[in-house]
Amino acid sequence: MIYPIIPYGDPVLRKVAAPIELGSIDLIKLSEDMFETMYAASGVGLAAPQIGMDIRLFVVDGRPMNEGEKDEDVDESLIGFKKVFVNPTILEETGDEWGFEEGCLSIPGIRGEVYRPEYVKIHYWTEQGEERTDIFESLAARIIQHEYDHIEGILFTDHLNPVKKRLIKNKLSDITRGKVSVDYKMKLTR
Repeated sequence: MIYPIIPYGDPVLRKVAAPIELGSIDLIKLSEDMFETMYAASGVGLAAPQIGMDIRLFVVDGRPMNEGEKDEDVDESLIGFKKVFVNPTILEETGDEWGFEEGCLSIPGIRGEVYRPEYVKIHYWTEQGEERTDIFESLAARIIQHEYDHIEGILFTDHLNPVKKRLIKNKLSDITRGKVSVDYKMKLTR
């Protein structure tokens, strides 16, 4: 099932999401639906608040970012990087902060350079209920940090410098008012 993406301006995107009681919902089905929704929108990550669910869950699949790249440009961290994170907690963010232009399915048409640490250590459960603690680096770490922000009520635009924030203010207002054109399913208010 493909869910509509919740746009910038919806209060669910600013809430700290609630922990999931394991066994209370079908995490396998929900994560499959979230992957389907993410792929339909050509995304590499999707958090539950972006489909209107106030729960601590996100899915990632960074493999498409390596498609079409020359061998020397392939990001090793994205090889086989398709995962579900249930009730995640970031334990550590380490390494040098580096900039990369990010975007968001809930904020279409806007991109901006965000600086994040190179490594992330994260504790989480899989959709099958397996408890894990893993360390990710490079683009995989960045995707996780971006999606983790979503379940904390933080958007990538919050990380932008003040000048860039002023430049995108009107575009964000347009999205809030439903003045946006996307080629994927989005819950727009007009």
